[in-house]
Amino acid sequence: MQKVECPAPALYSRDVLDAELAKLAAQGDGAAFEAIMRRHNRLLFRTARGIVRSDGEAEEVAQEAWMRAWRRLSDFRAESKLSTWLVRIAVNEALGRLRRKSAQIIPLETAMVSPNDTQSALTEAPDRGPEQSAERSQLRALIEARIGLLPEAFRSVFMLRAVEEMSVDEVAEALDVPAATVRTRYFRARALLRESLEKEIDIAIGDVFSFDGERCDRIVANVMAWARTEGLCRGA
Repeated sequence: MQKVECPAPALYSRDVLDAELAKLAAQGDGAAFEAIMRRHNRLLFRTARGIVRSDGEAEEVAQEAWMRAWRRLSDFRAESKLSTWLVRIAVNEALGRLRRKSAQIIPLETAMVSPNDTQSALTEAPDRGPEQSAERSQLRALIEARIGLLPEAFRSVFMLRAVEEMSVDEVAEALDVPAATVRTRYFRARALLRESLEKEIDIAIGDVFSFDGERCDRIVANVMAWARTEGLCRGA
């Protein structure tokens, strides 16, 4: 998996520590703050995107978080990591935006103690149009492909039990095998499918909420323009 990061300004290499950049930026060094942004821009965007529900809104949250961070740089204490401090700001901004919109969200505490309720909320999400239909089609194609890779004995049992929703006894009669064999093969087919799909998820998870150079440049440009109008920086 190739990770796209914003190129840092030539004035500051990645060898310069975050704490030093934060100190310089707090003194008005715009290039130092730009270096911080390009170093942690994807982190803030993905943090926001994990809370709000669109790329555009996540980009807005990231920009607001950077503006708040710049105003509060003098509050940063190097005892903690700058990235952690920035993430907290982004999280607060994103959650504040949701509260202002009175959006329905699943509290983390509820998700931890009531997994069934959380699962129900996720699976009962309303249809939101062509994009969601396309996503379901892609998921269905993936599942169909993985079912097709099952050994024939497992595949036939899985199709009859899971897809056709036949009972164990009906499947046993149709395939002329003992009911215990049906149960064993069905259990094994589900395990194989789960393992296969988990591998697909592991591969894909690093690519979610993609953050390319163009988006990074746009966030940086907007924040730097704001900082100049606010008189927070020199140079850059």
